[in-house]
This record gives sequence, structure tokens and C-alpha cells, in this order.
Amino acid sequence: MKIIALGSPGVGKGTYAAELVKKYGLIHISSGDLFRENMKKETKLGKLARTFIDKGNLVPDEVTIGMVRERLTLPDIQKGYLLDGFPRTIPQAEALSEFSEVDLVINFKADPKVIIQRLSGRRICRKCGAIFHVQNLPPKIEGICDKCGGEIYQRDDDQPEAVKERLVVYEKQTKPLIEYYHKKGRLREVTVNEDFSTHKEQIMNRIYEVIEQK
Repeated sequence: MKIIALGSPGVGKGTYAAELVKKYGLIHISSGDLFRENMKKETKLGKLARTFIDKGNLVPDEVTIGMVRERLTLPDIQKGYLLDGFPRTIPQAEALSEFSEVDLVINFKADPKVIIQRLSGRRICRKCGAIFHVQNLPPKIEGICDKCGGEIYQRDDDQPEAVKERLVVYEKQTKPLIEYYHKKGRLREVTVNEDFSTHKEQIMNRIYEVIEQK
């Protein structure tokens, strides 16, 4: 089974991916992790990517595609994979189809007001990176991390207005990709407005049904 996961910031893709990996024995391939791994190991593509990143430039499609192509040649993906963060553009999707044909593209959706509430309520520890939420997962002592005692702060791009802008940008960038896979008959959509910590079984059953429907 070969799956692509699409979804805006704050929709919970990583959380759902972790559950799908366990249930179906898939390999979770995150484009962000691929970049970090290649740069850490100083592979040819990793070094090339760093030359763009260090200058504050976007990494060209051919570099990103090259990393994904190499990753999909490894033997551990024989049972299948879940791609997260790739493809982001039509050229990337077309390139992917040349070396690996996916079975299913899941577009995770949530109402904008839900996404804004999730992200604008998120708080992060400066010291250990632990994540909290003012409503869903508050620290025991306000402003103090439960795990290490570090200071908890809100990222600038988690401010409500910044989140709204991120959603607009995501929608604009991803709409063509969604249409591309819809035309191919690969696209399925799942609405995930509920909080995962209290509705885990309900949400995952909905996702399983979408995956397993004939």
C-alpha cells in the first residue's frame, strides 16, 4: 500500500500517520526528515540542498525529487509507505509517478476555525521542545514545562493572524495538487475536526474506512 498524506498545518497529519504506520506496517517518509537525514550524513544531495538552504533559497524540485527517489529504492518499503510533505507541486507529483505509482492520496481536512484554535493555542518549551496546548494539554504550572522546567512560549507563526495567512498560502499551493489526484481517481478526503486525544478511535476508524473502501 502506497499512500500520500495531504493536509494543512495543524490538521494532525503526523499523528494520523503514526497510527497508520502501526496498523498497516507502512514506512513513514517525511520530506522534512529526509532533508535533515541527508544533510546530517552529508550525502551528495544533502550537501546540494544545504547550499540553497544556507542562502535562504528554496531547494529546487530536482533535489527534493532525488532524495525521495533514492529513499524509495531501499528494501524496507516493500510493504508500502506513507509519504508526508511530498509531493507539494504538480511537477513533483508527475516525477513521483515516473518511479513509484501511489495507490491512494488522503486529504485530511478541518474547518479553518478549528485549525486556528489548535495552532494559536499551541505552546512550546524553549529548552526541550515539548509541546503543550492552552486548552487541550495545558502545563501543570502556567508558562513552565512539566518535563524540564523550561520556559513555554508561543511561536510567532502560531499567532492567529499568522495561522490564517499560512492557511491561505497552503490552500493556494495545494489546490492544483488536489485537483490533479482527483482527476486520477486517487483522492479521498477525511474531515478531522475533533480533538484526537478524546476522539482517537472515532477519527481513526473514519480514516480506516476511507482507506479500505472498494
